[in-house]
Formats: sequence, structure tokens, C-alpha cells
Amino acid sequence: MAKKHLDIKVTGKVQGVFYRQSTKAVADQLSIKGFIKNETDSSVYIEAEGEAVLIESFLEWCRQGPERARVEHVESTEGELKNYRNFEVVKK
Repeated sequence: MAKKHLDIKVTGKVQGVFYRQSTKAVADQLSIKGFIKNETDSSVYIEAEGEAVLIESFLEWCRQGPERARVEHVESTEGELKNYRNFEVVKK
């Protein structure tokens, strides 16, 4: 199975709505590795790695987010695999 690495930036109302915790739960379900963190510009930054088909499902979820989130824009670019061991919520 082909693995894929994505750098994802999510903008909209994505902080203070359990976006990071919800994303971690979904990542764990899909065996996605990487991390998610809040950015100072109110966006959320994610690095995600996993099987290509699962990454697509994960990206699809990122476009929706949890119930209270209002995702306006999701930008993703492919990057080099970094072989993360798990998916972490990075606290500042």
C-alpha cells in the first residue's frame, strides 16, 4: 500500500471547538500518524501520514470537522514521509 504525507492547513472557526481532539480520534481510527496544532492566526496545522486511501478519508473529515467547527478552507500539500509513530495533539 502506498503511503502518503500531507501538510494540511485548516481555516475557519477551528479553535476552541474540540477540532484538535476530534481530529486525533479520527486519525487514530484511520491509523493516521502525525500531529495537529493551533496556529497563532487562528488556523489549525496538521501533518498526516498514512495509506493513500485512508489519507483521503481523513482529509474529507478535516473539511467537515466536529459539530461546532465551521471550516472555511482546507489547503493540503504533499510532502516527504517522516514516519511518525503516532498522532499527537501539540499544545503550545
